[in-house]
Amino acid sequence: MDNEIHNLRARAIANTFFRPTTLPDAFLKLGFVQADPIRSPATAQDLILRHRVKGYRAGDLERRYSSLEIEEDYLYAYGFMPREHWQLLHPRNFDALSKFEKQVLKVVQTHNEIHPRELEQYFGNERVVNAWGGNSKATTAVLDSLQYRGLLRVARREKGIRVYAPTEKTMENYTPAQRSKILILLLTKIFAPALEKNLRKLRFSKPPDCNTRATLDELIATGEIRREIVNGISYLLPAVNESVPVSKPIVRFLAPFDPLVWDRERFELFWNWQYRFEAYTPVAKRVRGYYAMPLLWQDDIIGWVNVHKKDGGIDFEFGYREKRPKSAEFKSELEAEMERFKSFLKL
Repeated sequence: MDNEIHNLRARAIANTFFRPTTLPDAFLKLGFVQADPIRSPATAQDLILRHRVKGYRAGDLERRYSSLEIEEDYLYAYGFMPREHWQLLHPRNFDALSKFEKQVLKVVQTHNEIHPRELEQYFGNERVVNAWGGNSKATTAVLDSLQYRGLLRVARREKGIRVYAPTEKTMENYTPAQRSKILILLLTKIFAPALEKNLRKLRFSKPPDCNTRATLDELIATGEIRREIVNGISYLLPAVNESVPVSKPIVRFLAPFDPLVWDRERFELFWNWQYRFEAYTPVAKRVRGYYAMPLLWQDDIIGWVNVHKKDGGIDFEFGYREKRPKSAEFKSELEAEMERFKSFLKL
């Protein structure tokens, strides 16, 4: 292993795995937590937070959401973020609201909270084709649109279904340039060390006149973001030069959308193998499993694990890039992570 690459991946691990803290503090440290509805055996947001929040249990985010200063919205993916980051995304400028959007908005504004099902009494249950080619209720599609514009927010979830409320808090008055700068600094922090070429082309929610390339160049020139070249590849990191702690001998089962593994190209550069999320891959073409989670041991991702619920308990199915480590230390830590996972699922 090249020493410089080893150092970069150690920095990536140190950047995202801080000492477990409270749920509000974890959101401030992470900046963003991607959401995914698949529960196999838990949602992506729960799987991400369990490593960062002390005593976290599956479903804690949904149970506590309304008491936290966080919002649901789209950053580079759909997920959860501190309210101060959510404010950077708004207002989003669009054409005028359609007649139907105005009607739905007016109804929601007469309620403190409204479940999408409650709109059926006003508008029926007409269905439309959604972005994935399936069918959704027309009112649900409009609620999504109004939320994206910042006119509605998700107040809470009820059995996973978003319950909406009118937006009350006045948006901070950032200029487009300020929003661009803060957002790019945030994304650099989330993915540090970030592949520069991937950060430059990342599609994220930004002001219409935001020039990612020009803003990045300015932040690098002012020293707010620094560049490191390793094996001819450029990586970007926040300017603060934090020391990298020695990796503790710990095993972690990671969510497929964990910030550490989100950039698949960086994953391959750091760990020298390809990881793919196969939930939407035809069964016959799957290599590692429906919801194979990367298996982190110390600072090396050595394989993957599939977790299956069975007879009131769970089974762990492991795969390894090369050979399973034979040390007693690995065996002990693997067993400890399995017990932590059972506790996380409240089994």
